[in-house]
Amino acid sequence: MSARGDHVDQIMAQWRRQRPDLDVSPMGVIARISRLCRILERRIEDVYGTYGLNQAQFGVLAALRRAGPPYCLSPTSLYNSLLITSGAMTNRLERLTSAGLVGRVPDPDDGRSVLVALTDKGKRLIDEVLTAHYENEQRLLSALSQEKRRSLAQLLRALLIDFEDDPDSSPGSGHKRLLRAPPTIDEQVLPRHIR
Repeated sequence: MSARGDHVDQIMAQWRRQRPDLDVSPMGVIARISRLCRILERRIEDVYGTYGLNQAQFGVLAALRRAGPPYCLSPTSLYNSLLITSGAMTNRLERLTSAGLVGRVPDPDDGRSVLVALTDKGKRLIDEVLTAHYENEQRLLSALSQEKRRSLAQLLRALLIDFEDDPDSSPGSGHKRLLRAPPTIDEQVLPRHIR
């Protein structure tokens, strides 16, 4: 294990000197998750960009592909699975439809409704992007052994379940709150309340 510290270590050390009365250990987790999230999102977006997609468009295509044959879902199922508003979904679908990647088909169970379906072109593209995406994710996690990846995944799952079980963040009571952008952290990785 490397003895080299990261930027968060430096900030925590400064706060320990300036405010030894504070337990700044949560920053070691939260600031690193936040910083890693921004770095990883940029590197993942780079892969999508090489295929002419952004993360939002990838999310729609991936949700349809995960649904299995015939690769279609109702618009409501799509926006619920992606935790976005119906307006945001409409925007994404218009762009993907214009690109010939998805289409609207009649719902065989309800003649008044339509489903969103992957086109053949959309299925070919998402299959190609998925291969590149998962190869990229392997590279991004290459500093961790399989055992460390499993341990990290278990720890993050426990934390996420705790937040998902929080009644203030359940879809019925706080769904809109979850859709808002998280508070930003400046380049020094300091939350506003401690800058």
